[in-house]
Amino acid sequence: MMRTRPLKVALLGCGVVGSEVARIMTTHADDLAQRVGAPVELAGIAVRRTGRARAGVPEELITTDATALVKRGDIDVVIEVIGGIEPARGLITTAFEHGASVVSANKALLAQDGAALHAAAGQHGADLYYEAAVAGAIPLVRPLRESLAGDKVNRVLGIVNGTTNFILDKMDSSGAGYSEALDEATALGYAEADPTADVEGFDAAAKAAILAGIAFHTRVRLDDVYREGMTEVTAADFASAKRMGCTIKLLAICERAADGRSVTARVHPAMIPLSHPLASVREAYNAVFIEAEAAGQLMFYGPGAGGSPTASAVLGDLVAVCRNKLAESTGPGESAYTRLPVSPMGDVVTRYHISLDVADKPGVLAQVATVFAGHGVSIDTVRQQGKDGEASLVVVTHRAADAALSATVEALRALETVRGVASIMRVEGE
Repeated sequence: MMRTRPLKVALLGCGVVGSEVARIMTTHADDLAQRVGAPVELAGIAVRRTGRARAGVPEELITTDATALVKRGDIDVVIEVIGGIEPARGLITTAFEHGASVVSANKALLAQDGAALHAAAGQHGADLYYEAAVAGAIPLVRPLRESLAGDKVNRVLGIVNGTTNFILDKMDSSGAGYSEALDEATALGYAEADPTADVEGFDAAAKAAILAGIAFHTRVRLDDVYREGMTEVTAADFASAKRMGCTIKLLAICERAADGRSVTARVHPAMIPLSHPLASVREAYNAVFIEAEAAGQLMFYGPGAGGSPTASAVLGDLVAVCRNKLAESTGPGESAYTRLPVSPMGDVVTRYHISLDVADKPGVLAQVATVFAGHGVSIDTVRQQGKDGEASLVVVTHRAADAALSATVEALRALETVRGVASIMRVEGE
């Protein structure tokens, strides 16, 4: 039997995602009620400024006083889609203090202060759900937190930013340079006017911190994630990748160490074989590849951003939280029992593709090989091309620690016959 008294929802933010959440809640109110077991009523919408037309959004619900809205004693759930650290953090904490559960899409805040927010939710017997914070409509948080709760996840490897994937895909498919591909992404609305958060890897790093924490049952903060942007990737890098049967993606990689005593989390461009499922992810799509002991290899794919996809994830969490409210229970909170340390990037072991500009003279290859051997880095393949006294030397290594490779590169720079290091890129997915 359906309860007649509605569950009341406060919406913080009414931009691209918030307005779509409001629209769906209004137009699909009957369906939501049937799925929850009670009417779900949008009780108020907090915005920074009034006076702007918002299609499909009831104007009578608009307010600029977000604090007063979350302090109302009749609010059951607060949806936070304003982003950033403050005032979002204070508003979420206030919501918990006043008995409301929270659904958030705020990856930056969760990556920085997820542990404190989970603690506040637990203290007040409230839920904190955030499926929309990681990859838009793609279900990742719930499968990791619930479906794979009985398994041991060893690796999470994914494309979690649509803007960078669009840019790299265009560079790969059309031969465009970085700036040209970025201009196209901006014109199509995939890139912001200031794309720094995307192209420098900040967005993906926040998502990696969230995914690593859930996957490995330990606390991983944004500061723990190694981050490298993709602005230095060139057409020459793609040409080298194609010769290796690879393409280039900006990857978020979270791994459990082989001995199980630590984890790593990192974001950087990498070459991946065309045979890997992630290599075929095109345009602005996202995909995440999960490796677990019992389940094996799983891949999640779909649109990772945009108003409608993100709103879908928000509303999925809303239904779950509302059901918990009716049952007078809460869903899973933070699981950080393993307390595994996060290893520095220097300990990460992977393969490398290094392109060197060298003098075209006898003995150069031998000098370079000696430097690699002296630092314990084994060479897999070497390709050399030379003309008019100058040459390029492309070295692909076997697996080596990042610290050893960094020392190798510094030693190479000191060689008189090495004119410069044109590019260094990791090789993943093998």
